[in-house]
Amino acid sequence: MTRPVPPPRAWNLHPDRALPAEPSVRSAAREILAQTSALPILSMHGHVESALLAADAPFENPAALFVTPDHYLLRMLVAQSTSPDGSPGVRGVQSLGVPPANRAPSGVEAAEQSPREIWRRFCAGWHLFRGTPTRYWLEHVLIEVFEVAERPSAASADRIYDHLMERLRAPEFRPRALFELFGIETLATTDPAESSLSHHAQLAAQGWADRVIPTFRPDSLLHVSSSDWAERILSLGASAHIDVHDYRTYLEALRAQRQSFIAAGARATDHGHMSADTTPLDPAEASRIFTAALRGQTTPAQSRAFAAHMLFEMAAMSVDDGLTMQVHPGVQRDHSSSAMSRYGHDIGYDIPVPTDYVHGLRPVLDAFGHHPNFRMIAFTVDETTFSRELAPLAGVYPALRLGAPWWFLDSPDGMRRFREAITDTAGFYNTSGFVDDTRAFCSIPARHDLARRIDAGYLGRLVCEHRLDIDEAIETAADLAYHLPKKAYPRPSSAPKHSSPTASDHLERTPA
Repeated sequence: MTRPVPPPRAWNLHPDRALPAEPSVRSAAREILAQTSALPILSMHGHVESALLAADAPFENPAALFVTPDHYLLRMLVAQSTSPDGSPGVRGVQSLGVPPANRAPSGVEAAEQSPREIWRRFCAGWHLFRGTPTRYWLEHVLIEVFEVAERPSAASADRIYDHLMERLRAPEFRPRALFELFGIETLATTDPAESSLSHHAQLAAQGWADRVIPTFRPDSLLHVSSSDWAERILSLGASAHIDVHDYRTYLEALRAQRQSFIAAGARATDHGHMSADTTPLDPAEASRIFTAALRGQTTPAQSRAFAAHMLFEMAAMSVDDGLTMQVHPGVQRDHSSSAMSRYGHDIGYDIPVPTDYVHGLRPVLDAFGHHPNFRMIAFTVDETTFSRELAPLAGVYPALRLGAPWWFLDSPDGMRRFREAITDTAGFYNTSGFVDDTRAFCSIPARHDLARRIDAGYLGRLVCEHRLDIDEAIETAADLAYHLPKKAYPRPSSAPKHSSPTASDHLERTPA
């Protein structure tokens, strides 16, 4: 006799998820969280595309929404790949829908075309995400937003897929409707410095100008060894309406584009260099390297020196125009050269490296660390620097704030370690508050929810240890969730105060 199949187990979120296990601390954390959980979301730095909100088109399918664009999912599933022998399951990023790069070598396997099959592979690997922040975010999104009633698995994959497709066809699950549902007050995208910002212009014309704002990302223009650097310089000149033919016009074009971003609502710049080095060059040497780069004749050492110099220049420009400068160093991008050549960037092969902030940031902080118009937020994936370098730096330089745990540290335990490592020296108010830095639009409320829970737990412990009163803890939690991000990313107050062409010009003006 066949045993009856039990009905699927109900899938719910526990109200105390990620809160401390100790009863008295958990009770205090609940009280703190209750006062912060409904605050609006300020998503002041992330990688959601402005085109998504400008088009406001329905999401295509669950695989395109949750799986293929998410490098957190890709890297975990690929790390557990089966061998490419025709057996079912994940065989590499192509089997999760990632297409070959434009210039991929011949013979590279084509991307899986069936979104349902991609979804099945993801659901079959759900157990791989146990204990990870990816599991937390996805549970929140699937249960809270899309009302999925059962846990993903090979058996439930098709039922969940059909349920999600039904939701995605409904108007209340389009991007702008979800934006409102999530309680987002402001969302900052990250845009190439040479961008025309056409999607932001479209959003502004439709009344979304102050809600979706750009962020100036010049990395590809500052690394002269990049394979497409010359093409991007041409794009920069076209967008800025400046003939970029030498170092002087290059700086003019960058300044002009920064002003275009500010006019579109930008609050910040963003810099993802390998190193935190900000050592300036003599302007004549910078000009020589730029001219050599136009001819394709720079050395790796010159490229590194120019990138460091241009970080200093970006800081000098921020002193002038008021854009907050974000630095995200310390990641070896595209660690697998073969995977990059086959499938391009952002497929999970980015690995943290040790980062020296004390010496790297010294030139900029020495020049501008006390300047009233300069704001820098430093992020790291090297948590050994929290208490040794970043907290002491943020604890003394008025211009520097310590960014939230980022990327590999954007997890419950990573956030706890962050608070424990930096609060003694930097306190709470020398930080930026929470910054989600995500490209997964639907995970934004989940990430902010997790950060508020971890902060409530940390503050609850301080209350139970009689180091804070409960009213102070509640006020601090609200500041971390909402008020500090707003303060860290103010609207630039005026046009540039100067138009000097070199970093050395700024050094002469910088107050002692």
